[in-house]
Amino acid sequence: MKFVTFNLRADYGDGADGGNAFCCRQPLIAKVLQAEQPDFVGFQEVLPAAQRWLRAAMPGYTVLGCGRGADLAGEAMTIAVRDETLELLGWDTFWLSPAPAEPGSRYRDQSDCPRCCAVALLRDAQGRMFRAYNTHLDHIGAGARRQGIGTVLRRMQADAARRLLPAVLMGDFNAPPGAPELAVLAHTPLRDVTAAIPLTFHDYFRSRPTEPACKIDYLYAGPEWTVGPVQCWDACEGGVYLSDHYPVCAELTLP
Repeated sequence: MKFVTFNLRADYGDGADGGNAFCCRQPLIAKVLQAEQPDFVGFQEVLPAAQRWLRAAMPGYTVLGCGRGADLAGEAMTIAVRDETLELLGWDTFWLSPAPAEPGSRYRDQSDCPRCCAVALLRDAQGRMFRAYNTHLDHIGAGARRQGIGTVLRRMQADAARRLLPAVLMGDFNAPPGAPELAVLAHTPLRDVTAAIPLTFHDYFRSRPTEPACKIDYLYAGPEWTVGPVQCWDACEGGVYLSDHYPVCAELTLP
């Protein structure tokens, strides 16, 4: 199965991205998704209009997402499930905060942006069930990132206590490998299957000092998974990229 983490780059219509505005990237995004046929995609920074577009651009997929705001609007952690290969048994969104069930809630030391995680319960064609988690950690507060990943891991532990199933965790963690706030992941059974990927965020190679190119996007898998090829989707046509992040695709199989 192909799992992809894909920060779509929210386009608020301010013209900041020029020729890489979302409307300019749509043909290439649709082309790559159609060619690659991923089984599960965890998108980040998906505004409502972009989610509607994804539904139209991804026939044969169930595309779902819940806005991160208190009114359930705004950016979503959208998931896309390939109907031919996976059955979506259930899904949920929770917030990275002291009150994960409260829409729009957040930790005190993070940015103004609420952060959340989408979790899906899935079954493959062989009847094997597993969970996939898609999140986006805070872009400003290291403490909020530490607390946020802790919230995700506690939810994963609670889910496993109810029924132990293989799990995949993906998303934009907004921290490079070795960042102290991600150290807790080393004390879990999860492994970074993207460890060999050197770069995911490139900012369209604008070389802005405030936005240095680095690796901040990850896929983690539990010990049950066998890891196949892992690669970035680095398509670029006429200076137009898929996003300001390279989507990362990992082929994972269960015994």
